[in-house]
Amino acid sequence: MSTDEQATVRTDPGARRRRTMLGRNPGEPHRSATSLELFFDLCFVVAVAQASTSLRGTLTEGDYTGGALRFALVFFTIWWAWMNFTWFASAYDPDDVPYRLTVLVQITGSLVLAAGVRRAFEGGDLYVITLGYVVLRTALAALWLRAALSDPARRGTTLRFAAGVTGCQFGWVGLLFVPEPVRLGGIVVMIVAEVAVPVWAQSAGMTPWHPHHIAERYELFTLIVLGESVAAATVAVRGAFDRHHGTGSLYVLAAGGLLMAYAMWWLYFARPAHTLLATTHQAHRRRFPWAYGHYLIFASATAEGAGLAAYADHVTRHTGTSPTSAGAAVTVPAAVFLSTVWMVHLRPHHRSVAERILFPLAAAGVLAAAWSPAPALVAGVVLASLVAVVSVSRR
Repeated sequence: MSTDEQATVRTDPGARRRRTMLGRNPGEPHRSATSLELFFDLCFVVAVAQASTSLRGTLTEGDYTGGALRFALVFFTIWWAWMNFTWFASAYDPDDVPYRLTVLVQITGSLVLAAGVRRAFEGGDLYVITLGYVVLRTALAALWLRAALSDPARRGTTLRFAAGVTGCQFGWVGLLFVPEPVRLGGIVVMIVAEVAVPVWAQSAGMTPWHPHHIAERYELFTLIVLGESVAAATVAVRGAFDRHHGTGSLYVLAAGGLLMAYAMWWLYFARPAHTLLATTHQAHRRRFPWAYGHYLIFASATAEGAGLAAYADHVTRHTGTSPTSAGAAVTVPAAVFLSTVWMVHLRPHHRSVAERILFPLAAAGVLAAAWSPAPALVAGVVLASLVAVVSVSRR
């Protein structure tokens, strides 16, 4: 290192971190998402939108079970790739040229994955989506190896991450050559293996993740999936209006969909996530359920837009699905969102029995709205009423 470089390191504490990949300070003040992370999220919107559009198609055709299963599997690849990079970047982010290039490779993988979503839904073709996923995860494994070389104190943890991520990619590629009748079982095994890697790796030591940074990253992705839900429903309703069918029902659907989206946003942001992550959720037994539980939050928020779009198709195209089934496509994702937000995000704050009963009762009311003539509006009113009660009780 030259004299000038040594002087730079002394005057700029971040200079050494940028030269290598040392763990960041978990107590670093004013830590926020970087422009590269925001760009990463923006590109993941493409995959989220493809998953929502494909789910809408299966729901419109009446294939509720098959569509939900394919959506759950596809969305897992999207969420898992996003989440793993998020936690890595919270602990290690030198923001140098090699790091940026590796993240751009991950973004490329996300776009390849998005290109394969429709093929996975329609024909069960997993080649393209697997290729994108492997590119994403292999680039992350390279970052973990770089962290292992730069951070001796946490080398055991980082090497476990690198080995676990790499091994899983061999498993996903191997599934492409497995006969289709037994492929589903193999996928389940691989999902279990994937979610076990962070638990196994962090048993050797915790990475220096930042509570405020992680909370902000999860909040931003929540906004992304809620926004995608609104966008998907808006496009569907606009198309239905263009066909000039069921105008009154579409007005009711649009009003109910907006009311649901507003209430879902309000409830998720009723409590700041970092207050848990910085205190009680430092322990593995609480942090992992919080982090993993957001899969259902993100997936249900995305599925809500598909359900609203499918209901618009039901109203205008008379798809042949029963009104209750079409209504359930709207209310089930909302009930899952509400229940999961309460369990992993809000319940730790609740102390009274009344607070703990309120959310399950509201979720039951949202589910029951599927049998009403206007499921979106009724569910929206239930959620809005819950928002009002929560807001008043907090005051």
